[in-house]
Amino acid sequence: MTYFIETFDKPSHQARRQELRPAHLDFLQNNAHRLLACGAKLHEDGKDQGGGVYIITAENEQEARAFIEADPFYQGDLFAEVRITRWRKAYVDGKSFLQVAS
Repeated sequence: MTYFIETFDKPSHQARRQELRPAHLDFLQNNAHRLLACGAKLHEDGKDQGGGVYIITAENEQEARAFIEADPFYQGDLFAEVRITRWRKAYVDGKSFLQVAS
């Protein structure tokens, strides 16, 4: 199954985000096989908005939660909120994953 995880940083925690970033990037690299996509949320001017989006594969919501709780950003107490939602993969990189009834 696929899960959409959205994170929201605590206010005024940009310095903490930068401190944790190298360990976070290592975590992502070590879990690349589970990532469909991920990245930081940005303001229109390209500056960090304070949070991110992960689209991952997991067997269930508990496994998705365990994934995000293992992220150094989570363990470093960066997040004010985490939302986990099961997600249907319809199109990725222009490729359809939809099942069309015949």
